[in-house]
Amino acid sequence: MGFVSNLKIRANTLFEYILINHRWVIVVFFLLPLSFIYDIYYNTRSWLIFKLIRQIPMCTARPGWQTISFRVPAYKSTFNKIKINLVDILEIDTRKQTVRCEPLVTMGQLTKVLVDLGWTIPIVPEMDDLTVGGLVMGTGIETSSHKYGLFQHICTAFELVLADGSLITCNKDEHANLFYSVPWSYGTLGFLTAVEIKIMPAQRMISTFLSESRKESENDYVEGIMFTYNAGVVMTGNMCNSVEEGKLNEIGKWYKPWFFKHVESYLKAGRGVEYIPIRDYYHRHTRSIFWELQDIIPFGNNLLFRLLLGWLVPPKVSFLKRTQGQKVKELYENNHFIQDMLVPADQLKNALDVFEKEVKIYPMWLCPFKLPADPGMLRPLDGKCSLFVDIGTYGVPKVDNFHPVETTRRVEKFVRNAKGFQMLYADTYMTVHEFREMFNHTLYDKIRKELQCTKAFPEVYDKICRKARI
Repeated sequence: MGFVSNLKIRANTLFEYILINHRWVIVVFFLLPLSFIYDIYYNTRSWLIFKLIRQIPMCTARPGWQTISFRVPAYKSTFNKIKINLVDILEIDTRKQTVRCEPLVTMGQLTKVLVDLGWTIPIVPEMDDLTVGGLVMGTGIETSSHKYGLFQHICTAFELVLADGSLITCNKDEHANLFYSVPWSYGTLGFLTAVEIKIMPAQRMISTFLSESRKESENDYVEGIMFTYNAGVVMTGNMCNSVEEGKLNEIGKWYKPWFFKHVESYLKAGRGVEYIPIRDYYHRHTRSIFWELQDIIPFGNNLLFRLLLGWLVPPKVSFLKRTQGQKVKELYENNHFIQDMLVPADQLKNALDVFEKEVKIYPMWLCPFKLPADPGMLRPLDGKCSLFVDIGTYGVPKVDNFHPVETTRRVEKFVRNAKGFQMLYADTYMTVHEFREMFNHTLYDKIRKELQCTKAFPEVYDKICRKARI
């Protein structure tokens, strides 16, 4: 044992002697060959990734079940998924009246921070879990949209990583073409990393639907809910600092009736005025997922259920999607109709007739919005700022001839002919020609070519169209 120990001591001493006095031996005979092998490995790996993997269209790695849309995006299984876990509110600038957010910031998260500081954003789409990135790359609408437009129209700047790996910030003055092309592009021009959004001071809080929608200076918010073809409620709202005694309705409390059920009571009660806290109003449709939850929990609005378990509502849409099996998924696809169609205001009556004939789903949501004549995929027909209406239908059709493909295609055809648009979160069955007829691709195609997106990112149609994914 002593002999072996002496050998180890001498070996260690020799190694230390060489390392200190003749380090060139270690460098020449070990480190240089090792560095050479490492360079070969690293450069080969980089070349393969750049030349091969880069040719596969990219998308975010966010699982499809985490998105609010009931559609499960099949493209996630074939595209190169990039992890972009950006979830923070970065900066609130009260001087510029803007807030800078990362793409996975949710509406619930954003309003909680802003309202507590006395601020809000002009358009707050109702569901808590809707993300800034989804509302920019897709779209978002709210009952203040008759004044401010869609969610994209309150955004002042976008930060993106482009196909060549560069980071760019675009706004109306710098890289304007890219700025106008990002909305509705569905992540096909680059990866969104930050968004700058307008904010405004938050005061605590149809003689018809269309006439109220046109009163921008009188109404801060306008919303309509149709409960049958012939019966509905038009709601108008304004922010205020004081409350009349006995008229405060904290509709967001777990034990309160679902908002649309509360609104329905006004069909019998008639005209009325009440005061709702601003966050309660912003997220008024969250607890009942508009009216989808009544098909999942039929007794969910029952007083006893609300008192005992209402504080747990709603379940996360992402969890509902994650736990549905193939049979449930097929059942929803064949017996469910979830669409938002955007039509010019003068086509509203015709649109209601089409939805009554094709699906007969009630309640039906009506939300007016102003569409500026900006360049991009959405452009008013006459080239002037126009009033549009979002018609939201979510539920089980009450017609005998419903078929998910044929029915949707007939509705899509009406919307195209009316010079309207289809929100892209839901199933779309248009051909590529029909899709390009509905959406203006002029600027989008130009930007994709300039930024060399054709090999790095798929086209919008390839990501959202059902026919393209079958």
